[in-house]
Amino acid sequence: MKKIESGEPESRSADPVAENIERLKALFPELVTEGPDGAAVNVDVLKALVGDQTVTDADEKYGLNWHGKRRARQLALTPSTGTLRPAPEDSVDWDTTQNLMIEGDNLEVLKLLQKSYAGKVKLIYIDPPYNTGKDFVYPDKYDDNLATYLRYTGQVTDEGFKVSSNTEASGRFHTNWLNMMYPRLKIARNLLREDGVIFVSIDDGEMANLQAVLAELFGEENFQANISWQKRYTRSNNTVDFTTVVEHLLVYSKSEDFIVNLLERTKEADARYVNPDNDPRGPWKGASILNPATPLQRPNLCYPIRNPNTGVVTNPSTNAWRRTRQEFERLQNEGRLYWGVDGAQALPAIKMFLSEARNITPINFWEHGYAGNTDDGTRDLRGLLGEKVFDNPKPVQLIARVIEHGSDPDSVVVDFFAGSGTTGHAVMAQNAADGGRRRYILVQLPEPLDHGNPDQQAAASFCDKLHTTRNIAELTKERLRRAAKSVKDENPMFAGDLGFRVFKLSSSNIRAWEPDRRNLPKSLLESVDHLKTDRTETDILYELLLKLGLDLCVPIERKKLSGKDVHSIGGGVLLACLADNITRDQVEPLAEGLVNWHKALAPAGDTTCVFRDSAFADDVAKTNLAAILEQHGIANVRSL
Repeated sequence: MKKIESGEPESRSADPVAENIERLKALFPELVTEGPDGAAVNVDVLKALVGDQTVTDADEKYGLNWHGKRRARQLALTPSTGTLRPAPEDSVDWDTTQNLMIEGDNLEVLKLLQKSYAGKVKLIYIDPPYNTGKDFVYPDKYDDNLATYLRYTGQVTDEGFKVSSNTEASGRFHTNWLNMMYPRLKIARNLLREDGVIFVSIDDGEMANLQAVLAELFGEENFQANISWQKRYTRSNNTVDFTTVVEHLLVYSKSEDFIVNLLERTKEADARYVNPDNDPRGPWKGASILNPATPLQRPNLCYPIRNPNTGVVTNPSTNAWRRTRQEFERLQNEGRLYWGVDGAQALPAIKMFLSEARNITPINFWEHGYAGNTDDGTRDLRGLLGEKVFDNPKPVQLIARVIEHGSDPDSVVVDFFAGSGTTGHAVMAQNAADGGRRRYILVQLPEPLDHGNPDQQAAASFCDKLHTTRNIAELTKERLRRAAKSVKDENPMFAGDLGFRVFKLSSSNIRAWEPDRRNLPKSLLESVDHLKTDRTETDILYELLLKLGLDLCVPIERKKLSGKDVHSIGGGVLLACLADNITRDQVEPLAEGLVNWHKALAPAGDTTCVFRDSAFADDVAKTNLAAILEQHGIANVRSL
């Protein structure tokens, strides 16, 4: 419902055009731009959102544009054909943890998480690669991002395939960096709750462009802050011009529902409150009654003030008053005006009591003592791994401040440029500090590490010591394992979640129909069972969770029913039997077992029951099973 603003006549009818624009803007902020007569809908963006290919660039529009933006937008709208395969062997406390560490291209992973986590994330923090000429890697092919990723990670072979960094030779093209960032930020917005917020670390090189992109995707009205973080506290005379001592954290909320968490009050702040008149309500500090505005600017705040002790009347001269006459009289009646030690001041101070004081608002400059610095980040990681592996990782203290201001104790926190895993470390540390139950979801590309690259030698050597594959995701997992132990050692009474489940991006468990036209009979025979033969029941089960929008950490229980393994997910919301073979004779006892288990579980919502399509002896067996289940209230029966 549209709010009636101050000064707006209540008799005015609703403005349907303005309301429609606001609805569109809430769903798709990038749709609304500036036109010659105010807010306007960008028709080209609308066409792209609905898949219309007849998009033109004929009209000039306000906003940031670059070569490839249209394709970047389309890339965000293209569904993924991949899945996430569980890796319990790499995980910690698989059966109990609610945290996730996902290996994969974050664009594909974000797409796969949409159904399960849309509107559930309170805080996103990312530290994306800066456009320095060597830091970020992007695929040369965009026609099939998943296929690109599979080739990049060696899951499939393709001679001649290569992945390039945005090198100095390419002039640190802004377009390459923006094309990489835009679709990821667009999809990430969908994950946020209405009161959710995103913090993005960035340097001066792309700060202006990033702010323009975030304003487009989140809406200018949802800009919260551009925080300057003091990453260094000393100047360097090695630079020829200016020494850079700050980086930025751009902060945008999903909507106006976001409220930043305030800081706890300090002794220093409380010391400003005194009680010179022994007020029984306790210490207070005085606030001026003078308004910065002049009497001409605020004539409604101009009236004579009379000192009740001396009878002296004071009229406004250079400044109007801060409170209305009615408000002034209320403060006087409640004894909230202080007229000085002798009671003879011409104008009173307004008493602001400590007992009523709010906590302290954060500021947009985070000095190194408050949020750490790059040296702290290096020490954090070296303390866990025993050596310097990454250059200038973000300090745990910085991310802890982000978590403190942007999340609540039961939040889901996402970082899809996880790097060394600082965000996961900070979530565990913050939970231990305040008793929270925050969960983290980290995503990291398993970017290969090369001994021949001087910048990667230390990291590659460390992987060799661990006897793991040389890639950054392996270092992320190892850091999380050691960080969990460190948090526990420092907080022995902490009983919170210190584990994580590992999933790895891969192609779908469901085989795509790719006929060999030279040998169609063979293709038809191979397509009878369209589930890949090299995948496990567990692989298929977790793809079901993603497709049905269930949490990847939802409880799963397994039972034998009529000799078949049956899985109950989420307390019976999903029942899955992925057996290879179900005969006619097994249909009735299997259905009876499912019905009885369903009754015992008594799930809160509707239940979906899933089977392997090729498992049934024939269509009669499949139809009979579905009919029995439907008779007992399980109407949603599906087959893979």
